[in-house]
Amino acid sequence: MKIDRLLAILNILLQNDRVKAPYLAEKFEVSRRTISRDIDALCLAGIPIVTYQGANGGISIAEGFKLDKSILTADELSGIISAIKGIGSVSESARIERILDKLGANSEAVVSMYEPVVIDLASHYRGHLTFKIETIKQAIIERRIIKFDYFYEKGENKRCIEPYLIVFQWTSWYVLGFCLERMDWRLFKLARLWNLCLCDEKYILRDIPPEKRDWNSHLTDDIKLVALFDKSAKYQLIESYGMDSYRESAEGLRLEIGFTNKSYMISWLLGFGDKVKVLEPFYIAEEVRETAKNILSIYS
Repeated sequence: MKIDRLLAILNILLQNDRVKAPYLAEKFEVSRRTISRDIDALCLAGIPIVTYQGANGGISIAEGFKLDKSILTADELSGIISAIKGIGSVSESARIERILDKLGANSEAVVSMYEPVVIDLASHYRGHLTFKIETIKQAIIERRIIKFDYFYEKGENKRCIEPYLIVFQWTSWYVLGFCLERMDWRLFKLARLWNLCLCDEKYILRDIPPEKRDWNSHLTDDIKLVALFDKSAKYQLIESYGMDSYRESAEGLRLEIGFTNKSYMISWLLGFGDKVKVLEPFYIAEEVRETAKNILSIYS
């Protein structure tokens, strides 16, 4: 939109002493004639813009002209910019660049644009993830139903939901929606969601029950695991569950935790190879043993 481009041009001029028209034309993918009209529009709006001819020429804001930049401190802007850069790892890049250009108009924030916090929310399938997030965002804003294929431990099926929130939790992306098949609220993992389709059909807004906004309530931790780990696995337990997650003895590291998903738990335990022994529950120990036997038979 033209208004977005005008604001972005204004912020670039505020950040730089002088900018050349060809640079602006290339940045916004428009002609130099369009940039000239944009500059005229800014002048008509009362912005004192000066143009210089010649080899060292360009466009600049008249000396002495300032905007009030006291609303946010440099530290506050630094935190905002970190968050924006993080979401930019999974969002349409041009939009993020426009936001950063606007924030960067604060001269104190220029240093914070290079602050040391790096947040990358993407994954090895970033392209697909960006498409999913942008499509679901559009569906939420326009109150449109989405359809997709969902893959999980029981197989796969087609789902049709009213999307409400995109959630990043437990190192993964999810969409919270009202499932029209189950007629209940469900949290779907984006990595398992494919062939996403934005439908024309719209939905009437529902109130999200407070308990559905408690993301930890989706993890009931109803399976109690007791396992003994080799001391060499200490760093992995600390990484996953913290310093106070285990008790150390001469036998090893005793871990007692709750799990929601049995399949995930078994996969996690198998990742330790011969560095762990399941003590409870017995059926988990048996399933790990049978899986180990099957693995051995493959390589026999």
